[in-house]
Amino acid sequence: MAPAQANPSPAPQPASNAPASGHAAPAQPVPIHPTAERPDVTAPLPAHPRVHTKILRRALMLGGVVIVLGGTAVGYLSGGRYVGTDDAYVKAAQLNVTTDVSGMVKSVEVKEGQRVAAGDVLFRIDPEPFQIALDNAKATELQAEMTVSSLKADYRRAQQQVHAQQALVDVAKTTLDSYEPLLRQRSIARTQWDQQQATYLSALATVNSLEQAAAATLARLNGNPDLPVDSFPDVMKARALVAEAQRQLDHTIVRAPFAGIVTAVSSLQPGTLIISAMSAFSTTSAVGLVSDKNLWVEAHMKETDLTLVHPGQPVDVKIDTYPDCSWRGSVNAVSPASGGAFSPLPSENISGNWVKVVQRIPVRINLDSGSCDARLSTGMSAVVSIDTGHRHWDEFVGR
Repeated sequence: MAPAQANPSPAPQPASNAPASGHAAPAQPVPIHPTAERPDVTAPLPAHPRVHTKILRRALMLGGVVIVLGGTAVGYLSGGRYVGTDDAYVKAAQLNVTTDVSGMVKSVEVKEGQRVAAGDVLFRIDPEPFQIALDNAKATELQAEMTVSSLKADYRRAQQQVHAQQALVDVAKTTLDSYEPLLRQRSIARTQWDQQQATYLSALATVNSLEQAAAATLARLNGNPDLPVDSFPDVMKARALVAEAQRQLDHTIVRAPFAGIVTAVSSLQPGTLIISAMSAFSTTSAVGLVSDKNLWVEAHMKETDLTLVHPGQPVDVKIDTYPDCSWRGSVNAVSPASGGAFSPLPSENISGNWVKVVQRIPVRINLDSGSCDARLSTGMSAVVSIDTGHRHWDEFVGR
């Protein structure tokens, strides 16, 4: 008998032959024909997408580090040009205006916040006591001048008396000489000769007395009767008193020494007793005057930031009160001492607990121009940035 041939596997039924129920028919295994081709397991497999992502991530991370390091290096080498601080304040010429004479305030000529020019009257002191002192000094001056004139007249009169008495001495001497031969010839009595000799000696003594009086008067005339009145000590002293009295009278009118704005006027009222600023008991401060023209910024810079700062460098200034405005200025001077060097109680660094602290050095900055017309007041806070014109790159290349 011939071998029975294997029946071929039944073909899969189409989906249309599936039962109409809601459940899917179980999947039937698909047999592999013995003669079908199999895939070559030795062929290279295609690259997985995750490999590309990992390589890209590493490249990006390395590139980011390089960019950050490069940017930091570029930023450092191009930096270092500007130094600044926010420990800065607007300063202005200011003065507590008072006077060097004591007296009662008669009138106040200004009001709080008033703008004044140099030479404007601020207040007046009662001038009556000072006018009396001036009149007294002038009387003393006139007395001294009259005394000098009298001394000159006395000296001239003494000189005339000396000359007149010297003439009498000469006459008495001549008469006495003529009596001497007559006395030897016994033509005259001895008593006549004695009387004439006494007359001569008396006239001579009078001349000596007048000469001494003239010498004393000449001494009071400083040895020169022809000197002008202004050169005599008593007159000079009297005129100095007149000048001092006039000065005090003039200072009863207190004027503004410079242009500015008046402040603290409420502390001064008519009737207030002003004590001279030259007095040890002076505690009165009359009015305040703040300049509105002579303004500058005082910046307290760290000592480590002043290596390349010198006068003349440009400065950018921002004032906290006006955040939308800016000012241009220049370094005027760098203080030769730190702020604590002039302190009444300087720090002592001799203890074993010493800690090094960066010192602050005042830098004065002139204000040249501003971007807006804003009114600055002394004490306003500021932020400054000084352009040194020097970058870290210059140090790197050795410039």
